Amino acid sequence: MQQTNEAALSANPDPRGWHQREVHELAAEHAVNPEHGLHANEVERRLVVHGPNELPSVAQRGPLAILAAQFTDFMVLVLLAAALVSGVIGELIDTVAILVIVLLNAVIGFMQSWRADRAMAALKQLAAAQATVLRSSQRQEVPAHKLVPGDIVLLEAGNKVPADLRLIHTAQLHVDESALTGESVTVAKHSAALPDAADSALGDRLNMAFKGTTATHGRARGLVVATGSATELGKVAQLLDPEDRTTPLQRRLAAFGKRLALVVMGICVVIFVAGIWRGEQALLMALTAISLAVAAIPEALPAVVSVLLALGARRMVAVNALVRRLPSVETLGSVTTICSDKTGTLTQNKMHAELVWTNGQSWLPDETPAEPVLLETLRAAALCNDAHQNGGTSAAQDWQGDPTETALVVAAQSGGVDKAAQEARWPRLKELPFDSERKRMTTLHPGPTGFVAYTKGAPESVLLCCASQWSATGAVPLNSKAVMEHADRLAAQGLRVLALARRDHLELPDTNAPEQVEQQLQFLGLIALIDPPRVEAEAAVRDCISAGITPVMITGDHPATARAIAQRLGIVDDAQAEVLTGQDLSALDDAALLLRVGKVQVYARVDPAQKIRIVEALQAQGEIVAMTGDGVNDAPALKRADIGVAMGKGGTDVAREAASMVLLDDNFATIVAAVREGRRIYDNIRKFVRYAMTGNSGEIWTLFLAPLVFLPIPLLPIHILWINLVTDGLPGLALAAEPAERGIMQRPPRSHTESMFADGMWQHILGIGLLIAGLCLAVQAWALSTGHAHWQTMVFTVLTLAQMVHVMAIRSERDAIWQLGLGSNKPLLGAVLLTFVLQMATIYVPALNPIFKTQPLSLDELAICLGAAALVGVAVEVEKAWRRYKGQSPASLAVEP
Repeated sequence: MQQTNEAALSANPDPRGWHQREVHELAAEHAVNPEHGLHANEVERRLVVHGPNELPSVAQRGPLAILAAQFTDFMVLVLLAAALVSGVIGELIDTVAILVIVLLNAVIGFMQSWRADRAMAALKQLAAAQATVLRSSQRQEVPAHKLVPGDIVLLEAGNKVPADLRLIHTAQLHVDESALTGESVTVAKHSAALPDAADSALGDRLNMAFKGTTATHGRARGLVVATGSATELGKVAQLLDPEDRTTPLQRRLAAFGKRLALVVMGICVVIFVAGIWRGEQALLMALTAISLAVAAIPEALPAVVSVLLALGARRMVAVNALVRRLPSVETLGSVTTICSDKTGTLTQNKMHAELVWTNGQSWLPDETPAEPVLLETLRAAALCNDAHQNGGTSAAQDWQGDPTETALVVAAQSGGVDKAAQEARWPRLKELPFDSERKRMTTLHPGPTGFVAYTKGAPESVLLCCASQWSATGAVPLNSKAVMEHADRLAAQGLRVLALARRDHLELPDTNAPEQVEQQLQFLGLIALIDPPRVEAEAAVRDCISAGITPVMITGDHPATARAIAQRLGIVDDAQAEVLTGQDLSALDDAALLLRVGKVQVYARVDPAQKIRIVEALQAQGEIVAMTGDGVNDAPALKRADIGVAMGKGGTDVAREAASMVLLDDNFATIVAAVREGRRIYDNIRKFVRYAMTGNSGEIWTLFLAPLVFLPIPLLPIHILWINLVTDGLPGLALAAEPAERGIMQRPPRSHTESMFADGMWQHILGIGLLIAGLCLAVQAWALSTGHAHWQTMVFTVLTLAQMVHVMAIRSERDAIWQLGLGSNKPLLGAVLLTFVLQMATIYVPALNPIFKTQPLSLDELAICLGAAALVGVAVEVEKAWRRYKGQSPASLAVEP
């Protein structure tokens, strides 16, 4: 029976990494023969010791937990307290109304969370469900979660790597590590130990294959050295913060709720003391004070916020963005910095041939190739190529294999050189596969005068084998130095550069002697490739900048590539812009990083822990940070950011689980739509708060000031209840449909410390509230002095209609109502008209008069009520004109067409 040193396996006492140690040394430590594998009983024993090869998962919330979470908001708790007080003092209608509002809010939040959780469950796919292993000298298919350290895994092209492997043997193995490292180019692997001084970055451990990555080409045999949480993927999962961050909206609403609670208690005290001072009964004044305090609470606020967010979430689904947490819709409207992964987020995660350089001339794909040397270069790119067809046509999407090689096939096709047709005419006879030491590959084909060899590889490697340059009329001298200098210039632009060459042979050479085949070559040209930016990403970045949002690129890719993509997208405008690498970050302490983080917009070769440091440093500077990404390496930063935005189509399950929002089409430009929607939603929430609190302010001032100016109590409890019902209900909810204001994407983000009452809102609430109260009391005083018996009905009508005029006027903080147009928000217009009809019904329908204690008004009396209410609209328009004159409105900065 095989035995192993469990302490050695779990603790790995050797300070060197797996990649720095010889295979035979590791095999001995794991007590396994790489040619035979582990015995079944040893596997079972190790499975007990090390546990299954699975990542720890967070338990999914059940329906009850989701529902309970809807009742934890501070404003909801205030409303529940108000409902309790209303019930105690006998106002059962108020109690029922408030409870209905709270339940509506809970149902909306529950349904959105439930749908999001179900959508996430549908997106999840089982990764690396099976693994091929060698056990007891037998090749077996086993569930990946049953792998143990010491297992021998067999990899082939297309396989998901099921655990962290130290490679034992490789045959042209290429691995796509973009999900883990952010590197967009597949990595050629080998089995040799790396020197002790080797860079420890994951992307440079060329003799390792990591769990969650994918073999794209070749095959290999590897020793399992880590499973489950001990894998590099598991370490990333451990960086995930289990705590959910509160959003700016939640913080603002919580602060608003607490301040409102203090104001409500203050109202109770003031009203009670004033009544006692005037000689009223203590019990009566206590009930009156509490009733007014309950009336002061905008009980529709949580429902309006939930409806706004739910409608926003629905609008986002229409543009392929799934919101997992409702407040995240608004959070995007507050972000000041978007930290974006490069690969697959800003770029297509698909290599593309940028240009072909031959005879000192550059050719761009889709142009007509004019020179014979260019056609021969494209032929070499198509034939010295292991990409294979996956469909019945030669369309670009039907070629499978290494991304670089499929890009070469597409480039050749764009120049009229079809790989399938070329292979039918000039089939491959022999080959020298690519390896990391030679850095080139060669294929042999029939030729017009015998045989022809095509070679492809790194420029410095291929040029060493070239003696001349090919032309249609014969060999010409080659200036290797000039070619290499041009290759270096292309590489400095972030391009991956390959050189191509050829040689004619009279007889088919022996591929067992590579040095004989790959000599005296004739240079053909260079092909420069890049993972190109998404077509829509440049415009999206430009829109973010115009909205006052700083885009920051954080990638695991090479610095030159990161800078080149950032410059193309407009993230930086200087070819010499500073790029901080992971090595640079390691040398900076937190204080030094704080000084640099505001000046750097491109980070390269960054590991997951460093991404978190960047996000936290930005947050320490007061930034609201959004993090976008698709890979496993993005997940910890997605979770730590104020809002994480993951890719749903090409992204990983780990990233989607960590994110607050998922882009179902992986389109970076969708974020711009989300930012716009978030700003619109926050604006509309502020409009509702402005509207509701101003109306409540008017009611309170009317009731509070009337006795002080020696007027009778102007309203009955039924009037207050009716006004709250019809004004805070449909008109308030209809504000959710208010379109975005002009210039919404040309203004800077709101500060995360900004109060809900900033930009003059509290002055508006106080001033317009006093105006409404003054108009009500003026109408009351006039009616009493002139002997009109309907004075209470008139005050009731003025107070209701004034709030309808007010809600129509505050639809914009800057634009006049005639500029907006009455029909631009049809739900609101309909709600206002319905409220007017209902108010008229309480006055003129005889059956309702005794219920609402009203009396029909004469035409003159109604005209006075309408005129008084209209003055509120005039006052708001004067305020907006003053804002335009002083330039105080946020929307007055730059106007969006």
